[in-house]
Amino acid sequence: MTSLLTPVLALIVWTLIVWIWMYATRIPAIQKAGIDPQAGAHPGSLDVLPSPVRQVADNYNHLMEQPTIFYALAFYIVLAGHTDTLHIDLAWAYVGLRVLHSLIQNTINKVTMRFTVFAISTLVLMAMAVREVLMLF
Repeated sequence: MTSLLTPVLALIVWTLIVWIWMYATRIPAIQKAGIDPQAGAHPGSLDVLPSPVRQVADNYNHLMEQPTIFYALAFYIVLAGHTDTLHIDLAWAYVGLRVLHSLIQNTINKVTMRFTVFAISTLVLMAMAVREVLMLF
């Protein structure tokens, strides 16, 4: 696992697993509630679904947000030729923390615990970015 792109692939695969998880919970909940699927055409229209169903969908959306910075940064690092062991370790740490964040949000959904993991993952991402900025000087 000496490539910085392997953690990128791992987070992509995790995101697809959460996508499956989301629809495995959402479709039965929509059917059970007797909701017309067209009702989901507008944001917030499925807020009537149970919290455990909504939190998985929320987490999927979260995996479309900050990780986009991770993806762009990882590709920048590779293309700039700056891949090293520390960047790879930081990338794996970021991915591990994002998976942990998902597991917390999709199960027990303790906000303070989730926020702590999110904040630490953001610091890891910042460390990767700062290292790249410093290489410019």
